[in-house]
Amino acid sequence: MRLRTDWRASFALVGVLLKYLAIPLVVPIVIALIYGDPLYPFVATIALTVAVGYGLERLSPEPDLQIREAMLFVAISWFAVAIVGAVPYVLAEWGTESTLAHPVNALFESMSGFTTTGATVLGEISLERHSHAVMMWRQLTQWLGGMGIIVLMVAILPELAVNGAQLVESEAPGPQLQKLTPRIAKTARILWLVYFAFTLVYIAILYGLHIAGLAPNMGLYNAIAHGFTTLPTGGFSPEADSVAEFSAIVQWTVIPFMIIAGTNFGLFWHVFSGEGHRFIRNSEFRAYITAIAALTALLAAVLYAGAAPALAELGGMTEGVFENSLRQSAFQITSMLTSTGYATSDFADWDSTSKVIVLFAMLVGGCAGSTGGGIKVIRWLIVFKFLHRELFTAYHPEAVRPIRLGNSVVDEDAIRGVLAFSFLYLVIFAIASLVIMLDASRIGYSLTPLEAFSASLATIGNIGPGFGSLGPFGSYLEFPSSSKLLMIFLMWIGRLEIIPVLVLFTGGFWTR
Repeated sequence: MRLRTDWRASFALVGVLLKYLAIPLVVPIVIALIYGDPLYPFVATIALTVAVGYGLERLSPEPDLQIREAMLFVAISWFAVAIVGAVPYVLAEWGTESTLAHPVNALFESMSGFTTTGATVLGEISLERHSHAVMMWRQLTQWLGGMGIIVLMVAILPELAVNGAQLVESEAPGPQLQKLTPRIAKTARILWLVYFAFTLVYIAILYGLHIAGLAPNMGLYNAIAHGFTTLPTGGFSPEADSVAEFSAIVQWTVIPFMIIAGTNFGLFWHVFSGEGHRFIRNSEFRAYITAIAALTALLAAVLYAGAAPALAELGGMTEGVFENSLRQSAFQITSMLTSTGYATSDFADWDSTSKVIVLFAMLVGGCAGSTGGGIKVIRWLIVFKFLHRELFTAYHPEAVRPIRLGNSVVDEDAIRGVLAFSFLYLVIFAIASLVIMLDASRIGYSLTPLEAFSASLATIGNIGPGFGSLGPFGSYLEFPSSSKLLMIFLMWIGRLEIIPVLVLFTGGFWTR
């Protein structure tokens, strides 16, 4: 039986990617020099990464990527960078009782970072326990994974630009790739430029609030750390209480940037290019904003009515305070809908009505072409329009009624792809929930069905926090290693939209 997939070409380009991954590892080295933290975890990781990268690169001097090789390269690359990302954690905590000294925990934290999931095994994080350099590397992994590692490589490496469209389509979040220019490499550079610009503006605003005395604990380190995890909708924070650690004005500042992060970044380029009408007329964006506004209003009404006693403990405020209710609802809905995972309140302690509203937000997801996770708004639009068409054709069997998004007709192949993805997503989510529940009972770990349900949804949807012990101020530490490995797999396939990973496990991908 002859292999039809040239795995050597794919792994050779994985080597190229790993070699360049040594560059961002310089950032925590700089932080280590500033704060006097140990350098060896990052220096050793750079040496290992470059050595492995050069070794893999020699497998195929002139790799040629077709569709199979492109999908293999993208899938393996994301797992490879997660392994590399875990190495500094293990080296920094080697020989201690630290959580990150365990390779499975380190890989969980790294995969959660690069896939911008935000699920953590660290629990009560403190800068005193983990070095500034390690914590900044943790933040940086999310920023690198936000817009896409492959998109970044296509933007800067000429050898990948030839097959760039196939690579970006395999990695890009959402059912369609929007080419902003005829050349995919230029499109990739535009997306990263917009992403980088928003990150800089956001960091400047946060630090400006600190200088103005409006955010006393939002120093430059925290501003950069949160800049690295808000725009990628990652949600990691060096503070144990997440954004609840900061003042109300900081929380209000974070909300619009989470909304920006969940928006198709291509739309911002149209605005900068003088085509702002595309932004307003985009049906997905309108549905996205409507969902945030409607769910925020609903949750705010519930909180204002006093349904969530946890609000009474925040900053001395009590139930019935309008600003507090509106801020908590706007923040949590935006955070969960965009899969950011930040928190200003422990919604795991809220009443069942509030939890259901938050859970619904978790199912929606961000826009295609954004850094947000979940099923994506555009898929929900297509599914609802498809169901409406099926109802219409039930009593008009001879009618031909294409599905439209704005003025564009959605291709029938794209519709089938959306339906297939949605079905796979829900099936895998359901099976994983059951497996997590059974695995917890195997070791006597008390886990409610809601917690198992939320653990599966939070990892495959790259959302992060769940309910119960997995709430925004909780952690995944107590899960058995087997469940953590399953959730690592869920985060991996969730970030790559399932199909590019699952096809690797079919025989036909390799031989036919």
